[in-house]
Amino acid sequence: MVRCFELIVEGRVQGVGFRNFAYNRAVKHNITGYVKNTYEGNVKIVCMGHEADLDKFIDEMKKGPYLSYVSNIRIKESGTDENFNDFEIRFGYNDNE
Repeated sequence: MVRCFELIVEGRVQGVGFRNFAYNRAVKHNITGYVKNTYEGNVKIVCMGHEADLDKFIDEMKKGPYLSYVSNIRIKESGTDENFNDFEIRFGYNDNE
């Protein structure tokens, strides 16, 4: 079953390669969606995939790349109408991009 989640990753997650880390792990686990920095200093991830793949992906996001420190991840199921074809890194802070 395909599901979609929105993650807000908190901690030392900007300037440490977190978006590239998320991109590489998403490709590895067949996840579609996007990752972007937020104005508040967090990282937002919208991820869509099969439940088992999402579980693996989210577990890796809880650890983050080597230089990061993940203090918390807020996870909520997303009812997005968007159907993602791939996973992308988005730039800027505007949610309407």
